Amino acid sequence: MSRNQLDQETSPYLLQHRDNPVHWQPWGEGALDDAKRDNKPILLSIGYSACHWCHVMAHESFEDEAIAGVMNDLFVNIKVDREERPDLDVIYQSALALMGEQGGWPLTMFLTPDAEPFWGGTYFPATPRYGRPAFPDLLKQVSNSYDTQKERIAESVGALKTALDQLSKPAGGPGLNFSLLDEAAAIALGATDTIWGGTQGAPKFPQVSFFQFLWRSSLRTGKKNYADSVNLLLGRMCQGGIYDHLAGGFARYSTDEVWLAPHFEKMLYDNAQLIELMADVWRTTKDPLLEIRIGETIDWCLREMTVGKGWRPAGGKQGGNESSKEGDNTFAFASALDADSEGEEGRFAVWSVEEIDRLLGKEGERFKAVYDVTLGGNWEGKNILNRNDTDETRRLGDPADEAQLSACRATLLEARNKRVPPERDHKALVDWNAMMIAAMTHAGNLLGRMDWIEGAQKVFVFVCKNMIKEGRFRHSWRDGKPRHTAVLDDYAHMIRAALELFEATGTAVYLDQAEAWMTTAHDHYWDQAGGGYFLSADDTTDVITRSKTIADNAVPSGNGVMTEGLARLYLLTGNEEYRTRAETLIRTFSSSQARNLVSLTTLLMGYEILERALSIVIVGPADSPETDALNRAAFAAAPPWRVIHKLIPTTVLPQGHPAYGKTETTMPTAYVCTAGTCSLPLTNPEHLRDHLAKL
Repeated sequence: MSRNQLDQETSPYLLQHRDNPVHWQPWGEGALDDAKRDNKPILLSIGYSACHWCHVMAHESFEDEAIAGVMNDLFVNIKVDREERPDLDVIYQSALALMGEQGGWPLTMFLTPDAEPFWGGTYFPATPRYGRPAFPDLLKQVSNSYDTQKERIAESVGALKTALDQLSKPAGGPGLNFSLLDEAAAIALGATDTIWGGTQGAPKFPQVSFFQFLWRSSLRTGKKNYADSVNLLLGRMCQGGIYDHLAGGFARYSTDEVWLAPHFEKMLYDNAQLIELMADVWRTTKDPLLEIRIGETIDWCLREMTVGKGWRPAGGKQGGNESSKEGDNTFAFASALDADSEGEEGRFAVWSVEEIDRLLGKEGERFKAVYDVTLGGNWEGKNILNRNDTDETRRLGDPADEAQLSACRATLLEARNKRVPPERDHKALVDWNAMMIAAMTHAGNLLGRMDWIEGAQKVFVFVCKNMIKEGRFRHSWRDGKPRHTAVLDDYAHMIRAALELFEATGTAVYLDQAEAWMTTAHDHYWDQAGGGYFLSADDTTDVITRSKTIADNAVPSGNGVMTEGLARLYLLTGNEEYRTRAETLIRTFSSSQARNLVSLTTLLMGYEILERALSIVIVGPADSPETDALNRAAFAAAPPWRVIHKLIPTTVLPQGHPAYGKTETTMPTAYVCTAGTCSLPLTNPEHLRDHLAKL
């Protein structure tokens, strides 16, 4: 192909590369056919719009005419947005791992014309550096090897393909038990940093599923050190440089072990997960810092990350200018904010002493002392605002002091908003939006914020209106265009979002929708032969293998989330088919060795819901203050492994449900059901709280 073809794409990442002299093509039949016709190997480059090192490699190599000429002469060049095609990313990241190489982005893979990998790496510099060869020299070596070592490459390709196929056939085990969960929690605790929080060493990622499991383990076992590790993590992150103290929201990860210097990109999925974890911890601790950070993070998302036409946050400007259906006020969330601004990482977010003094005047001295602002800077000569020190996380001060600091932050934010902002990746993804729907609903339930739940409902409607085509989800949406067949995670997280909204509102349509999506997922993603769900649908034809994953990474495993969804649907409906499938999932991926389970924490938490959930049934008129009081008591006092089922009187539950026959009542009533039996009727909210506390 004699030109760059990315100008017709909707992905902001692909559009970033549309003016490269490289003859990039999007993944698809056209590019693969070109490779077969010309018998050229494929250079596959996978990244995402907010990726700092992706930008570096683009500036060094892909914008260079000479290097692009080598690429165009020797390869068919394909660019993929990992966020649009997570199924492709999983395949080729797995292939790189099988080669014994560290994965990451940008991912640079070399494929045969049949899209089968034979060599790869991540970032390669334009000149020899960091112990890596120069990219143009590497290109010539790979091309020469492809031309002269056909048999060796064919042998390597065959072995890799076999190994990739085997990854989708886990050995499985007899299932799980709580002794294994306890052992896994103890092993997980041993990997944590007892001084700075998180896991040991640098860089530091939030690893929310990992710490959510430790938090639930503390509730299950009563072991305070598990809870301490989670409180330390959240305290350090909430006061560290990884948190944006002016606008709200967390960056992707910290480059150091003290949570000071992030790569400055902000991802929707990190913030959704952290909102949920903070809300879970706040339910028990009532830590005011967590309540503030939850509110600030949601406010940031609503203020800066919305896409869709017609929605306007209270007191704010219209969210986004991308078109959705005419005449509605629904919206979705964009994917990410970039790390770079004006070609420099972090430029938008850092400060000099001179700027602080000029903007804050006499108030600046106190602000500088609290937020670690020094003349020499705390990062590359500049200052990243943070409230951590080496001994303990600085907590909130007295109200007057915090009000003064808040006014200073508002002044700095106003000034910062005049800077050139980082680029926003304004495509909407089903799974990430679903994670934020669940997070806003969960936090709204616990903190009594109905406006957050109403916002979550608007996002839910947007996804259903704009991101479903011919009855099936499309993974990505931008500027009115839904693209790409959904992956398992889209269905898993939308089922979870629907169930969160069902618990919050009692509206039956959410439960009905969750069941319908579970049927679709079973029809198109379930492995009838080996159990578990494939990441790609059965009609996805452009992948060399259908991956089946269970380990949690930056986002929870789709199979783990499906375990929770099946467990909750079983508890809400009494349908034994859901329980049977959840048990099959658990056996498919389980291990008798606790050390093998530490990366499967979402699966473990799904198992806990299935085996020991509290099913709280609340029967009463929807508009009754007494019903609402029971609802609030249930959300406040019940542990995370609960399901809450709101019903109007005379609703008929399925015969398999333990509260079957108990819905004809003359006054708002709650039943707490576990192990197939229910409590006596509870009509007083305090009695419900006491009963849940005893359990």
